[in-house]
Amino acid sequence: MKVFLIEDDEDIALVVREALKSQGFEVNHFLKALDFFRAVEKKTPDLVIIDVMLPDFDGFRIANFLKNRPDLSDIPVIFLTARVSEEDKLKGFDLGADDYITKPFSVKELIARVNAVLRRAGKKKKGKVFRIEGLEVDTEKVKVKVKGKEIKLTPSEFKILKFLLENYGKPVSREKLIESIWGYDHDASDRTVDVHIKHLRDKLGEYGRFIKTVRGFGYKFEE
Repeated sequence: MKVFLIEDDEDIALVVREALKSQGFEVNHFLKALDFFRAVEKKTPDLVIIDVMLPDFDGFRIANFLKNRPDLSDIPVIFLTARVSEEDKLKGFDLGADDYITKPFSVKELIARVNAVLRRAGKKKKGKVFRIEGLEVDTEKVKVKVKGKEIKLTPSEFKILKFLLENYGKPVSREKLIESIWGYDHDASDRTVDVHIKHLRDKLGEYGRFIKTVRGFGYKFEE
């Protein structure tokens, strides 16, 4: 599998490259974002690891570029950075990051997180049915079952559940949910999202606990 690494600290880049190569990954390293932009137009990697603080571009802008390109939006993204504030992490997740690794980090942690992100990405590509304990969500047939019994969701409730599942483990802002479910030209508000989440949790019964509140931000789906 091919990994694109954007990191201007050559010592850290060396550690990451050697760690990933030892696991069989092919790694292309870029010191600047512009070099990465040129390369990604020619080859599509299986994973992108981005340092947030780069000499020419903010790493968040790179992630935003990837997630807004239909041909590149499915590429999983991991941020690798010394910026440890919760605000930075939430911003990264809101832009579509699949994980956020803070420096310093161990090689074992890096490899474990890379493998976890790729597993999740592989599951999304392989099928449209999510199964978590007794909850089953078929995104193609638009059906939800709890312990084998089908439950009825409104179209908006189903879209919210689907969006949270597709971003499994990642915090999703209320703004992002409004944009994805209703669009900017709708009068939906944060309150609209919260009410739909409450109804969704109630209908999922004991599995409603998987929809976790991220205080002051939004929600995430996680066991």
